[in-house]
Amino acid sequence: MITSEAARNILNFLLFQIGWFTCVVYPDLMGPLVVVAFLVIHFVLVSQHRFTELQFIGLGVLVGSLLDGLWLNAGILTDGNTGDEHLITPVWLVAIWAIFMTTLSHSLNWISRKVWLAFVFAPIAGPLAYWSASKLGNVALPDLPLSLAALALGWFVVFPLLLFFRKSLYPELV
Repeated sequence: MITSEAARNILNFLLFQIGWFTCVVYPDLMGPLVVVAFLVIHFVLVSQHRFTELQFIGLGVLVGSLLDGLWLNAGILTDGNTGDEHLITPVWLVAIWAIFMTTLSHSLNWISRKVWLAFVFAPIAGPLAYWSASKLGNVALPDLPLSLAALALGWFVVFPLLLFFRKSLYPELV
């Protein structure tokens, strides 16, 4: 395990960024496999409370996957490859939620120090990530203004909720 908090946060940030990009560019198999490898690296080198953090990540993956599934089935997002409705959220989006959840206790932990930051940054950063993915071709935002508004609203609710869950259910991660 890395002992320096700064070094852990930098590694966590890099693993997330590379994992996100890999999933968006290679959604079929390589992206999710890279994220699994990065999660192993995260748990070996970054995480200080492995079992608790794994539970928190699992909760966030469930919440995020349900939200993405809702957006896909409501037409807020479409799969850039097929445009079909999904009974389950595509694996590459689930993988992104998994690697994203690692950041909430590490490289994005600073946001939880002032609650209002989550309400300001999430409705901007969340939709920006989906818009960026749409420019790389694996997600589409069919009605851009409506899609961005729905994404902003979803992130306005979900991101602070995830931080609340972390603080109340997993206090050792704070």
